Amino acid sequence: MKTFTLGLQHLLAMYTGAVLIPLIVGGALGLTSEQLTYLVAIDLLMCGVATILQIVNNRFFGIGLPVVLGCTFTAVAPMIAIGGQYGISAIYGAILASGLFVVVISGFFGKLVRFFPPVVTGTVVTIIGITLIPVAITNMGGGEGASDFGSITNISLAFGTLLFIILTYRFTHGFIRAIAILLGIVAGTVAAAFVGKVDVSAVGEASYFHMVEPFYFGMPTFEWSAILTMMLVAMVSMVESTGVYFALSDLTGKKVKETDLSKGYRAEGLAIFLGGIFNAFPYTAFSQNVGLVHMTGVKSRKVILVTGLLLIALGFIPKIAALTTIIPAAVLGGAMVAMFGMVISQGIKMLSTVIADSPENSMIVACSVGMGLGVTVVPELFAQLPSGVQILTSNGIVAGSVTAIVLNIVFNMTPRNVKVTMLKDRKAS
Repeated sequence: MKTFTLGLQHLLAMYTGAVLIPLIVGGALGLTSEQLTYLVAIDLLMCGVATILQIVNNRFFGIGLPVVLGCTFTAVAPMIAIGGQYGISAIYGAILASGLFVVVISGFFGKLVRFFPPVVTGTVVTIIGITLIPVAITNMGGGEGASDFGSITNISLAFGTLLFIILTYRFTHGFIRAIAILLGIVAGTVAAAFVGKVDVSAVGEASYFHMVEPFYFGMPTFEWSAILTMMLVAMVSMVESTGVYFALSDLTGKKVKETDLSKGYRAEGLAIFLGGIFNAFPYTAFSQNVGLVHMTGVKSRKVILVTGLLLIALGFIPKIAALTTIIPAAVLGGAMVAMFGMVISQGIKMLSTVIADSPENSMIVACSVGMGLGVTVVPELFAQLPSGVQILTSNGIVAGSVTAIVLNIVFNMTPRNVKVTMLKDRKAS
């Protein structure tokens, strides 16, 4: 019973992040309530499969650490852009291709990590948070195209949800604080029900059990620009996961070798590929669950196995998935401000030390964040370019990430700068 309870805690800690992404992407693509219910259900199921693939430890895949996998927020804006440009089938074609790409490069990605130092990953994480904030603000008003956009009711629900989350975070500790956003969404939805903003018909129509269906949204299509975008997203997610691996390595006392990293990356690649088949999303290791491991002191993989099995069980029950689809857009918007804002703060935390290291790093951050935010605000800047190129250039996350990678190579990895760094190290010693 104790193991089950601890596994349930991990599920609750990652649940909000797991269901928000299908709700955001599905809402942006105009999916029906039935399609949205399937998307949430299959996402939960595949999060469980991805988690189990990662905690096993065999010759071919699995990091063998108490890791929980969930959808990566890095992919949200690119998937919405791809879906808007080419349709939902292109999203899954790109996910399938990126999953195979991760499997192929898993053996030597450890050597490529040097292209993703903290100045790059911190910049990318910051840009992700910044570029997602407009999605949150739109939802606070009631969602794109809402007839009552910006109404007093919507604004009150959004800010009421946000206030509840802030107060919960301020006056609670431990596990309750860890699920503050989930509790805020529940409280906001209950409040919305009292003012007639909750439609439960989707729950009534949903079945109690369903079988998963490969290619539910149709056969995938493959667009080269969409594939390149998702490959970049996959590499950034792999870097993010690497940090989680090492954090758990410290917590558990298990030394992570290069072969372990390769198996971890390979498990993620397999999970992404399977997600593409069953119309779920790309995955990454969830850092919020690392905090739970640290807080409870329980480092057993059996607990995470229970979490994975619970997620799989939920994925077969559309009735539960449908409950998430009744959350009003305004309530989601209030929660998103907190969630995406925390993404930004995490990026700033990662950058806080490296910016002070050198003026070059400051320039990398300045140009990359400026490019990412600028392209997000004025995507028509590259409207004259071919449509296939626009999917890369008109996406703030991709534009900012590529800028950070290139500038890091220019400033920190060219021969001249390598020599300067070596001289600094000798003087310091």
